Formats: sequence, C-alpha cells, structure tokens
Amino acid sequence: MNQEKDQDLVHHLAKQGVDDKMVMGHPASLFVLFFTEMWERFSYYGMRALLTVFLITEIVKGGWGWTNADAMELYAWYTGLVYLTPLIGGMIADKLTGYRKAILWGALIMTLGHASMALEGTSQSFFYVGLVLMILGNGMFKPNISSMVGQLYPNNSKKKDAGYTIFYMGINSGAFLGMLLCGYIGEKVGWHYGFGLAGVFMFFGMIQFYFGQKIFGVIGEEPNPEKDKIIAAFNHVKQEEEEDNENNKEFDTDLVKAEIDSKLTSATEEEKNNVLIYLKKAFADKIVRDRLVVAGSLMIASIFFFFAFEQAGGSMTIFAKNYTQRVLEGNSGEIFKWVDAALTIFPILIVTWVLFKLSQQIFSKYPLTVIFTAISFAIIWALGIWKVNREFSVENTEVTVSWFQILNSFFIITLASSFSKLWEKVWNPSGPVKFAFGLILVAVGFLALAYGSMSIPSGAQTASVSMIWLILAYFFHTTGELCVSPVGLSYVSKLSPKKLAGLLFGLWFTASAIANFIAGMTGSYIDQIAEKYSMSTFFLIIAALPIFVALLLLIFNNKLKKMMHGIH
Repeated sequence: MNQEKDQDLVHHLAKQGVDDKMVMGHPASLFVLFFTEMWERFSYYGMRALLTVFLITEIVKGGWGWTNADAMELYAWYTGLVYLTPLIGGMIADKLTGYRKAILWGALIMTLGHASMALEGTSQSFFYVGLVLMILGNGMFKPNISSMVGQLYPNNSKKKDAGYTIFYMGINSGAFLGMLLCGYIGEKVGWHYGFGLAGVFMFFGMIQFYFGQKIFGVIGEEPNPEKDKIIAAFNHVKQEEEEDNENNKEFDTDLVKAEIDSKLTSATEEEKNNVLIYLKKAFADKIVRDRLVVAGSLMIASIFFFFAFEQAGGSMTIFAKNYTQRVLEGNSGEIFKWVDAALTIFPILIVTWVLFKLSQQIFSKYPLTVIFTAISFAIIWALGIWKVNREFSVENTEVTVSWFQILNSFFIITLASSFSKLWEKVWNPSGPVKFAFGLILVAVGFLALAYGSMSIPSGAQTASVSMIWLILAYFFHTTGELCVSPVGLSYVSKLSPKKLAGLLFGLWFTASAIANFIAGMTGSYIDQIAEKYSMSTFFLIIAALPIFVALLLLIFNNKLKKMMHGIH
C-alpha cells in the first residue's frame, strides 16, 4: 500500500512534521528506527551470548573459571536490572530529555560499556564497569525507541500493528546476527574481540540515528511543559469520556431506570437520576477492577513463563557447553557447515535489501545516515564471509556454545507470520488460553531436554548428549514465546485504562525483571540438583512450574473471560 492510499497516515505524519517518504508502504523513519534498534539488539544479545560461557570457561582458555552457580548469580542480577531500569529511563525521557536524547545517551553509555568489557583482559574491574554501563544505557534506550515507533502512526491506523511487526523483525535480526557473529568471534578468536565487536555496532546504530533525527519531525523532542499540560488536559477529558462510554456498553440504562422507578416511587426525578449516575459509575469501576485483575493474572503467569524461557542464557548455555556433543565429523559436519552458511548469509542479504530500499528514499536528505549504515553492513558482510570461509577450511566442525541461542531469533523470524495468521483466520482463543499454551510449550521444551539428558550420570561434569534435544527445546520455547510475548503486550494495552497504560506497561517490564532474576538464581542450582539427583530432574523441575500455572489458567479461563467484559 502506498501513501496515496492511506491518507490518515499521511495527514498524521504531516501534523508531526515527519518526512513523508515511504518504504514498503510505511514511513521511512520507521526503518531508521529499525536499524538503530537492530544494532542495539546486536550489541545486547551478542554480549549476552558470551556472558555465561565466558565466566565458566577455564582460565587457561581465556575465561574466568567461575563455578556455574556464581556465573548464574551474576547473570540473574544483570538480566533482572536490564529489565528494571527502563522504568526509570522512560520517566526521564517523559519529564526531561525527550525520546531522542534518551536514545542517544543510552546508545553512548552502552557503547562505552562494551568498550569497557573489551578491556577485561587488562583488569577485571573494566568488566564490571561495563556491565553497569550496559544496564544504565539500556534503561535509557529500550523504552523510548519503542515509544517513537508508536507515535509514527495514528491510533486507529491499520498499519500500526504491521509497523510494530517490522520493528520486531529488526529486533530479532539484530539479536540473530549478534549472537551468531559476536558469539563465534568471542569463542573462536578471543573474548575481548567478541565483547568489543558488540560495541562497534552499537556505535554505528547511535551515529546513524544521530544524523537522521530530522526525519522524525517533532516526535521525540524535549518535552514542552506548557504545551504538554494543555495536551494532557485535553486528552484526559477525552479519555474519560471514551472510557465511560466503553465501560457502560453493557449497562442497560433503560432497564436500570425502570427498576429505580419501580422501587423508589417516592423519590424525586433528581434523586432517581443521582442513583442512576451512581450505579453507572459503580458498574464502570467494577469493569476497570475486573480487567486489572486479569491483567495482573497474566503478568504473574508471564513470570513463570519467562523464568523458564530465560534459562537460554543461563542453565541451557551451561548444558550446551558441558553436556552437548558439539564436535561434528564427516557428513554431519559438512551438513552443519552448509546450514550455518545459509543461516549466516541469508539474514544479511534480507536486511541489506531493506537498507537499499530505505536509501532510495532518504539518501538525498540524510546521506550520512545511509553512509554509516552502509559501512556497518560492509563490515557485517566481511565478517559473515570470513566466518563461512573459516569454517569450510577446517576438517572437523565444533559448534560454538552461543550458536544455539540464535535458534530462538531464527524460529521467531520464520514462524511469527504463521502464528499471526493462525490467530487471525483459524483459531483465536482468549488471552488466558494462549498464555496456557505458551506455558505448556515452554515446558515441553524442557521435557525434551529432560529426556535427552537421562543418560547423564548423577554428578557428571561432562557428557555428549545429541544437540537435537537443544534444538527441539529452542523450537518449543519459541512457539511458546509467540503465544505469550506479543499476546501479553496486546492484552496489557487492551485491558488497561488509558490513564494507567504507562503504569501497566511498566509493571509488565517489572514482571520480566523478576522473571529474569529468578531464572538466573534457579540456574545457579543446576550443579547441586544434577549431583544429588540428575540433570533430568533439574529440567523436570523447571518444566513442572509452567505446566501448573497453565492448568490454573485453563481452569479459571471462563471466569477470566467474563472479567474482561468483552475484551478478546
């Protein structure tokens, strides 16, 4: 769809002073944000892919030789705080800096964080300073770039969901390439090179955003207190009216009025009207309370999902390093080389095509944005080709530990549209049912790992379990994520009163922070449980909790559906 066919979008962009150039029917500015976020996710996931494996790798191999428990505790604190600081970063942007400056400051702080981590060989202090800077920078960056995406579209635009989907593809493309390349270089060449490479692309993301700022018009500018007060007051009144009308759709005014007339025969008309107004407000308040209860229930359920899902960077990384057969010989090695080559080159080819389409529209006005993004892609192509050639030059293939983490992003990219079509055209159950299936699917992934690890003796330090079990686990975890993560964000938006939407989204990220912290702390017990019982027992424990919560959601589904009051 071109811009002539979407006059609402064109009008909205004009009001915001946003450049009206279009790429694939969407504002060109969306794709500037696409690449900025892509490089930020490249840096974040590239570093995260290395974090645990670096900490537990033997000192003679360049790691720190930490115990699994100690590494998991650090991972818990890091990932928990990464999801908690966006609450503060969002408030700073809203009150002080605006979205753009917050994004730039966040990107700069994270770039410095990566640079500091790259110096870990000089002093361990640089590593810890780098982690702190990454946490702070992410807090400034993460919530604000997503907010800018939403403001590119009018609220009623049919393209808004599609715009977020495109943005989501940028997130996963960056995560995929970051884990693939930073993980490979960190493990095969040197840890500091992997940490440093993540920072290089965070720098490019910052630079291309800086030179393309004018494409966003007034979106993301510093807040204007007086103007914002007027707009906020107007929106508040409008939102109150809209919510009153929406919440009272189920309220049969005529029936209630007739009931009042029959029971309050001696009352005046004014008194009867006051009773009617009171009942309307009470009914609307009940709807809000019920919906908030459902939103809270889904948030609690998400904690149990992400507690299991976020084992990817923790216990599953330990399992990949110490207990998985990663050395492939003969035909299996050759097949893997070709699969890995395709997985390396194809995503780069796709995002390069997106860059080409963007450059056609904005190069004349924003040449530096295109040039710096093109330089970053030239480096990516060079690294990708070098990686493929390097792997084909060796006889035996050793799969890197971090390679398995790319599977999540790969499956998301390949399956996301199918799930969207499933909900739209085939089967669209309630939110609690979708959550229940997501919880069951993540549990199935751990059941696969439990089955695959049955041959590992209690207390074994190493083993050679087939990598197929990890691949299956990541597949089921991704299908579960597609039932929970986008669905959860949608339901938080739909169930929240507009005046509380920001708070509810903040609580959603807080739930993710709690889940990540618990995930890391749980992973720290992998050795203790495996030694006392078995590795299978550890994975069965993790599988049991999501299944239990899924059953509760299915049992109370009808009740929760009723409490949503028409929201589907």
